[in-house]
Amino acid sequence: MTKYIFVTGGVVSGLGKGITAASLGRLLKMRGLKVASQKLDPYINVDPGTMSPYQHGEVYVTEDGAETDLDLGHYERFIDEDLNKFSNLTTGKVYSNVIAKERKGEYLGNTVQIIPHITDEIKRFIYNVGKKSDADIVITEVGGTTGDIESQPFIEAIRQVGNEVGKENSLYIHVCLLPYLKASGEHKSKPTQHSVKELQGMGVSPDIIVLRTDEPIEDKNILSKIAHFCNVKEDCVIENDTLPILYEAPLMLERSGMSQIVCDKLKLDVPEPDLTEWEKLIDSIRNRNKDVVIGLVGKYVQLHDAYLSVAEALQHAGFALGVRVKIDWIDSETITEENVDEALIGVDGVIVPGGFGMRGTEGMILTARYCREHDVPYLGICLGMQIAVIEAARGLAGWADANSSEFAPESAHKVIDFMPGQSDEVEKGGTLRLGSYPCVIKEGTKMQECYGSLEINERHRHRYEFNNDFREDLVNAGLVLSGMSPDGNLVETVEYKDKRFFVGVQYHPEFKSRPNKAHPLFKGLVSAASERK
Repeated sequence: MTKYIFVTGGVVSGLGKGITAASLGRLLKMRGLKVASQKLDPYINVDPGTMSPYQHGEVYVTEDGAETDLDLGHYERFIDEDLNKFSNLTTGKVYSNVIAKERKGEYLGNTVQIIPHITDEIKRFIYNVGKKSDADIVITEVGGTTGDIESQPFIEAIRQVGNEVGKENSLYIHVCLLPYLKASGEHKSKPTQHSVKELQGMGVSPDIIVLRTDEPIEDKNILSKIAHFCNVKEDCVIENDTLPILYEAPLMLERSGMSQIVCDKLKLDVPEPDLTEWEKLIDSIRNRNKDVVIGLVGKYVQLHDAYLSVAEALQHAGFALGVRVKIDWIDSETITEENVDEALIGVDGVIVPGGFGMRGTEGMILTARYCREHDVPYLGICLGMQIAVIEAARGLAGWADANSSEFAPESAHKVIDFMPGQSDEVEKGGTLRLGSYPCVIKEGTKMQECYGSLEINERHRHRYEFNNDFREDLVNAGLVLSGMSPDGNLVETVEYKDKRFFVGVQYHPEFKSRPNKAHPLFKGLVSAASERK
């Protein structure tokens, strides 16, 4: 029977529940178990797809095309399992589904209520993620903070799941802030006690308490105190310190015996975790011996989480190549004709990531021109590929007004335009080209050199594409169309033959990068930047 682990958070948000859940997932996978992960978000948006990156960071896309919370990126990077549309559920999606069923008469005239109808819908998603992936363990993180009004239906639903599957098949982990007062030189347990009391008042008693702290706990008596007040065993109170290397988290939790405690409580007879590969990864991270600066030129750089997967993928490439990658966060709005040389002179390579809207795009176009003219390694992702095409149309084909119909619909040279079936009339939510699609790579290209293959599958999230009306002219101008959809209709990747590394891809390769399996395009960029340095 599938077993269920629920991770809640208390005192404040942003404690790293996702990292805790992902780390535990990795440990259980290293014990030979098949793990699936899930995030329940209490906000009323149906999904984060239409939310500003400043509100909630990046939108993570699964293989089957679900637009999800960025924590799912942590799950996939740590556990290395593809998640699916059942892996992220919001209040908006719950109510949307329930109301749709009510309109169809599926509730047979009953009054629709929070209990049982809303909670049943939440439970359906919790159970389905396990069925869809045939997982031994489903780890479900409940977003928000215990005590929030909007989280209450989710807490009630996970309480009901525990009752339905039984104590040996369910486990509750509560991640709490353990604040440190410098004035008195001590940690304070009262916020944790109140948070656990609040959770218990809603019918959920945590089996394990994870204490999130920036300062190491010197006085271990506080662990005993929390155990007594919160009705858990002392070995089930686990310290979670701030780490210099994010990917050390599984090893830190395992030093506290976390995965063994989980296995004991869930009556799992499985081997000890094989930590060899993960320890080797941490050693490679510590032993990097060269520095490379990659300029990330984007429009949302004030919030680094807006480009979380891109930043992590750059680090993964550095792990694989023995290079410390320093990211220079450059606001594309600040780049002008007058200062572009100064803005980029200190970088060894450049990445222009995805985004929507025209703000900051002229600075990106100047960046692409600088990289082409100075042979600076360049990787353009989604919007970054479109920027490279616009720059080629202006700088090589000589069309000064070249642009995207997203930014300049009046242009006579809209080298980037709506995909077939897309327009301004289409609703914004969930209507982009989403999920994994195949791409056929042209022989003898940088793409083939990076991937070592002529057929790949990558995840997409876009509405605009290369305009085929200008395909021949841009090829004649020097742009190489190095990747196409299997039917030849969509240009998926572009590059320059005579450059060290200049590649633009319409998809999002960052979503498939893993700390111990760096993505080939990010390795290609960092390697070229390292050689140039």
